[in-house]
Amino acid sequence: MFTIGRVLLAATLISVGLPASAQNARIRGTIDSVSGKDLTVTLTDGAKAQLKLAPDSTIVAVVKASLADIKEGTFVGSAAQPQADGIQRALEVHIFPEEMRGVGEGHRPYAPVPQSTMTNGATAGSPVTGVHGSTLTVKYKGGEKTIVVSPDTPIVRFLIGGPNDLKPTARFTVNAAAKNADGTYEANRINVGRDGVVPQ
Repeated sequence: MFTIGRVLLAATLISVGLPASAQNARIRGTIDSVSGKDLTVTLTDGAKAQLKLAPDSTIVAVVKASLADIKEGTFVGSAAQPQADGIQRALEVHIFPEEMRGVGEGHRPYAPVPQSTMTNGATAGSPVTGVHGSTLTVKYKGGEKTIVVSPDTPIVRFLIGGPNDLKPTARFTVNAAAKNADGTYEANRINVGRDGVVPQ
């Protein structure tokens, strides 16, 4: 059973029970096979690997969404590329479930993509359509950012998932994994795409 409390805890990216170095280990790829909490995966570079999920691991399902799903006050996160005029051009927008409101709130560098940022906060108003795409105003404690979402920007929704999401051919991302001396990985949270969605 994957409780809301576990989702909230894991979503902070504080890897309880894993070494501090796990914070810097980010892996992505495709699930090949599943045996309980033990996964055989193919990483994005083509390498095969073994991934072991902790007994109390959190599974977050990632599903396709659209701008129509974003209303005033929706809690979102956006990886973005800062522009010269201060506007953030979105690389991806993800919509959090209400149970995860407040997770990671703020504006900070986004390490996986050089010179990019991550902004988590609540939208002020609905998306506004413009020449270069739709614009979101995202407010967080201490500030706000304007984010431009182009028509080809991936928009996804996070849902509370479960073991049924762990299946062959599903794409996954682990933001904090510990790599053991034998080359295997351990993690207590995994994001898994549903229906062909590729988690960023």
